[in-house]
Amino acid sequence: MAIHHASPGEVISIRPLKEQVADTKTSTLLQTDHMKVLRLVLPAGKKIAEHQAPSDITVQCLEGRIQFTSGGNPQELVAGDLLFLTAAAPHALEALEDSSVLVTILLPEKA
Repeated sequence: MAIHHASPGEVISIRPLKEQVADTKTSTLLQTDHMKVLRLVLPAGKKIAEHQAPSDITVQCLEGRIQFTSGGNPQELVAGDLLFLTAAAPHALEALEDSSVLVTILLPEKA
């Protein structure tokens, strides 16, 4: 079964999942040659080890609380907070509560 990605003009809900957060999996909402948008769903206590994105990203907390560490600087993000990182910036995160996060990745130009 193919994974559904949004089509141009299609409305996508990124409303808080509330009670459904525990039963929802991370999913890619849309992907083009230039960008990828995913909803990252994190149960409380879930950690994502330090890594790097291949290009610029934004991270927006939709619900819950996460600790986002970049450049050795831990910051707490709550619903409504948005963070921008440049390409290859090392970062890690941990869900302090059941959380969902919108991640937008600008994809590098293809040669």
